[in-house]
Amino acid sequence: MTAVPDTPAADAATIARLRGVALNLRRKMIQQARGKGQGYLGQGLAIADFLAVLYFHEFGADDLDFARAERKRFYLSTGHYSIAMWAVLAELGIVDPATLPSYGADGSPLEMSTMEGHVSGVEMTGGSLGHGLGIAVGAALGYRLDGRRSAIHVETSDGELQEGSTWEAANTAGSFGLDNLVCWIDCNGIQADGPMVVNIEPVAGRFEAFGWAVREIDGNDLAQLIEAFAWARVRAGRPKAVVMRTRPGRGVKRIEQRDRAHFVRIDAEEWDDVARELEIENV
Repeated sequence: MTAVPDTPAADAATIARLRGVALNLRRKMIQQARGKGQGYLGQGLAIADFLAVLYFHEFGADDLDFARAERKRFYLSTGHYSIAMWAVLAELGIVDPATLPSYGADGSPLEMSTMEGHVSGVEMTGGSLGHGLGIAVGAALGYRLDGRRSAIHVETSDGELQEGSTWEAANTAGSFGLDNLVCWIDCNGIQADGPMVVNIEPVAGRFEAFGWAVREIDGNDLAQLIEAFAWARVRAGRPKAVVMRTRPGRGVKRIEQRDRAHFVRIDAEEWDDVARELEIENV
């Protein structure tokens, strides 16, 4: 594992604020999924902590002006995590919270997989997996050629590490020393309706073999996430990868404990209990 410079510990007030943001994101995800009986709720709940730190701590006002050319960018490669993206954009006031129940409905821009151009703040179409890292590598190289100093952030998943295009992109980023690129790898151990079928471990070691600086964290620990972002800001001639171990359904025990959490199915009478469990877990 790559040695990393010391980073200041996150202060209690910041962690408390971001915990509140993550809770609001999870509430909005439940609001979207409620009544449909199905959806990608498990993954959304799992990355709420990461997105809370990214959008409400790492990004500043200029980065949230999506018309600006010079800004930090975020590419959500795993497009079916859109339920979490819509929650973020609603929390920011970019998406009207009243439209959240239309998630996944015919004609709604809040689709179950992200589509570029339908909602402000969505940088790429993420329905086909394995493309995000390649797009982000191109953006990072473009930023460097244009003399822009902002970082390019991209999320990808352990399932996408089974795609050859992901490793071509990783090799390219390492070869060009794109130290303005940060890849956040959501490792939740699932794909489709079961566990991973191809062994992609050791994830950290494989990225290091392609010339990346790597850090591995608990992706549901706000303090570790804050410190990882601080670590990732340091430019050292190499792209950076943060391996995040997350738990599908984080914040709702009945979802966390399910064997199949990829496309969650919840009976109509369960939704009140799901909402209550979320509040109990976050007291």
